[in-house]
Amino acid sequence: MTAITRNLPWFIRDLGVSIVGKECYTSLIENLDIGDVQCIKYSLSKGLGIGIVVGGSIMKVPQVLLILNARSARGLSLPAYILETLSYAITLAYSFRNGFPFSTYGENFFLTIQNAVITLLIIAYAPVSSSSSSKGTKIAAGIVATAASSAVLYALPQNTLSLLQLSTLPLSLFSKLPQIRQNSRSQSTGQLSAFAVISQIAGCIARLFTTATETGDTLVAAGFGLALLLNLVLGAQLWMYWGQSDVDSKDAYPLRNGHIAHEKKFEEDEKHAPVYEPAPWQTGGAQPRRVGTPPPRSSSAAGGRKWARKVD
Repeated sequence: MTAITRNLPWFIRDLGVSIVGKECYTSLIENLDIGDVQCIKYSLSKGLGIGIVVGGSIMKVPQVLLILNARSARGLSLPAYILETLSYAITLAYSFRNGFPFSTYGENFFLTIQNAVITLLIIAYAPVSSSSSSKGTKIAAGIVATAASSAVLYALPQNTLSLLQLSTLPLSLFSKLPQIRQNSRSQSTGQLSAFAVISQIAGCIARLFTTATETGDTLVAAGFGLALLLNLVLGAQLWMYWGQSDVDSKDAYPLRNGHIAHEKKFEEDEKHAPVYEPAPWQTGGAQPRRVGTPPPRSSSAAGGRKWARKVD
């Protein structure tokens, strides 16, 4: 069997060496040494890392499609997504500047982009308020803020970036708490994607393993550990509130021009609507006496008396 594994085509060998390294490729593939525990752990970590990066490139796509199809971001917390996007961006910059293998942080690149898109969609589909600035202005401000944050993170000194990486722990906490609180208050998860939450849970578990195997960075590992705990809470809420409507919009009327017309709005309209009261003769009462309209008054009318004639 080793005669075959040692004579594999060059492109397979080069691919294997680029993933697990020459030493582990020789041990596991060419020599078929299944007792090399260290190389097995390393190869498993590499495989998981590549899988997470690939999965991360599409993890939030279902969430984007849910918002676009429903033309609503109901149930999604804007502060939660802003903080989560910032946390992803900091981890991406920290890992890149430290020269970590792309397989240990690559999904943060794709998640940062996808989260930025979702944040802009939440702004775009937010209810219109006369006291607030236009949606176009808010979206433009969001794009500018995203570009400025990316430039700052890329240019920061290494020591400052390490402090920011430490700040991802409270960022992870505060990025999930608004979403958890909103789900609990409305007894519904709204447009929250179950695929995204479950993928994040699986990704955090795998990332704890790959971080311990390949980098050993305790800051990154602590961030993934906290994110795993909070994503488990979101997963529990998805299970508890599955199929339930938002208590604030369960009596809502169908979509009108892309916006939900709530029952409260119709109650306000009804308060100002004219009240129709039936006439007495419509309910069996006596008909009123009709009074004829007087003709135009002329200057020849004697004494200027008013003219009126009763009509029975």
